[in-house]
Amino acid sequence: MELLTAALRARLLANGANPRDHVPVVKFFNPLGAAAWLISECDADGDTLFGLADLGFGCPELGSVSLAEIAAVRLPLGLRIERDLHFAAKHPLSVHAEAARRHGQITEHPGHLDDAAAVLAREAAASRSRSPP
Repeated sequence: MELLTAALRARLLANGANPRDHVPVVKFFNPLGAAAWLISECDADGDTLFGLADLGFGCPELGSVSLAEIAAVRLPLGLRIERDLHFAAKHPLSVHAEAARRHGQITEHPGHLDDAAAVLAREAAASRSRSPP
C-alpha cells in the first residue's frame, strides 16, 4: 500500500507551508501493534512529517517523523506500516494531542475528543481573560 497518495501529499505540503493547528490529514498504524501516527503537515523536503506519534508506550507526543523511516519498517509476516483508509479527523491536532495525553494513547473516541476540545476551549478562554487589554 502506498503510504501517501499525491493528493494527501499535496494537502500535507500545503499545511506545512502554512503552520497552524491543522486537522490531521492521515493516520498510519502498525497492524500488529499499538503504534499509530496522526500526521497534519509535511515539510518542503517531502520526507519530514509533523504530527502526533504514539508508539504504544503510554506517552504519545507531538513531533516530527520521517516518512522514509516509517515506510522502511518491516514487520513479521511481511507486513508494513499501513495507512488507515477510513480515517477522517474532525478536530485539530491539538485536540487529538490533549485527548491522547489524557488517555495515554491516541484515541478516536468522539467523547474523548469532545472532552479534550472543551478543556482546550476553557483554557483558551481563561488565558484570554487573564491577558492585559
